[in-house]
Amino acid sequence: MPTKPSKHLETFDNPNPERDYIIAIDTPEFTCLCPKTGQPDFAEMHLEYVPDRKCVELKSLKLYFWSFRDEGAFHEAVTNAILDDLVAATAPRYMRLEAKFNVRGGIYTTVEVEYRKPGWRPGPPPPEPLPRQAQ
Repeated sequence: MPTKPSKHLETFDNPNPERDYIIAIDTPEFTCLCPKTGQPDFAEMHLEYVPDRKCVELKSLKLYFWSFRDEGAFHEAVTNAILDDLVAATAPRYMRLEAKFNVRGGIYTTVEVEYRKPGWRPGPPPPEPLPRQAQ
């Protein structure tokens, strides 16, 4: 049976819910349609999130992104809609989505959106690497 696009985002239980850690996912082949011209818009999607109890399953995310291929949407609207859907599916501690759209009419557009769970604060940044002694 051939695979089809889908708006359904599957999740699985976070294997380490006691720890803050970052999941980074890059999708270099996102497409949607320009609502003004009907021509395709191409983008790279960069997703980073700190899961709470659920993680997004990658094949369902791929099919979800594919579902936008024949939909008209402004860059700002589609990026925010994707973040909203991912937050609704996974309820993360933190999530950030960067959509880097290819050039259109000599203009590049990048849309960045983020979500923070109320009350969640990231830990301190990691220390700089310790200097190594020359041997």
